[in-house]
Amino acid sequence: MNTALGTAPPATSRRPVGRVVVVGSINDDLVFSVDALPSWGQTSEALRVSRLPGGKGANQAVAAARFGAEVHIIGAVGDDEAAGIQLDALRREGVGIGGVYRVSGTSTGMAVVLSVANGENMIVLASGANHRLDQDRAEASLEALALTASDVCLISCEIPAAVVDLAVRHAADRGARVVVNPAPARKLGPLLLAAHPILTPNAVELVQLCELHQLPHDPVALSRLTGAPVLVTRGRDGAELASDGTVRRFAAVEVAAVDTTGAGDTLSGTLCARLAAGVPLNHAAAEAVSAASRSVTAVGARAGMPTLEMVRPTEPATFAAPVEPAP
Repeated sequence: MNTALGTAPPATSRRPVGRVVVVGSINDDLVFSVDALPSWGQTSEALRVSRLPGGKGANQAVAAARFGAEVHIIGAVGDDEAAGIQLDALRREGVGIGGVYRVSGTSTGMAVVLSVANGENMIVLASGANHRLDQDRAEASLEALALTASDVCLISCEIPAAVVDLAVRHAADRGARVVVNPAPARKLGPLLLAAHPILTPNAVELVQLCELHQLPHDPVALSRLTGAPVLVTRGRDGAELASDGTVRRFAAVEVAAVDTTGAGDTLSGTLCARLAAGVPLNHAAAEAVSAASRSVTAVGARAGMPTLEMVRPTEPATFAAPVEPAP
């Protein structure tokens, strides 16, 4: 277990410190740094190429571990060289990998990232072993971890929908707090909605989710559907937390962006680490936005992820007064 390096805002209860259990993808990232994204039929020369550890689940697990949480990940890798590289990277970060399975006859997931100098990116994903993670293995790993009401279960959607539903149900049945990063966006089924998870979509995913459920493009409408808070990331414009019919806005920290890959993962992982530590949601969201802002200052999803001591509680993203509830 990693040791927290800062002082959290006071918790509103005596809730014991819990763990963060991540159910999600593990990928091998190939990052091409380019001056500009090529147009259709055009060939662009990369300024540099980097092979880095990635995957939404693995990135989120690392972000949570750097913020002092005890973290375990449940996922799948292939039987290739990349699998060992990814597992070693997680071990070095102190992430428990007992719930990661090797799938024979398949490759570890891979993402090809085109990263532009202004910090924007485009990503092509080959899911590989991530889509071979099955329900029985995922449930066995969850059972072995024996979730409690002190824990936070963070689930992202680069794995089969059936595994997402299983993990949500399993965690909710044991009283654990459920956070879902709906990326890529898909319609929220009845099992997921019944668990009332905190959602962490980006602005595009918010629109997609609202359209899938025939809702206004409004985080409050989505929050009313799930019966739980929704934290929407908006890049350099910070984030919005919709809860109880109101929206609280958080400003991003101004930095020189190099690569935005993994910023959303940093936010989700950091948020869960602070919730597991008993920090109130508003303060946890503020620290998560601040951490995500700082994460874009280096190439790759994890290189810029900060530790708790780098995002001090005295300098969170700015709180704003709640706005009027959406009609």
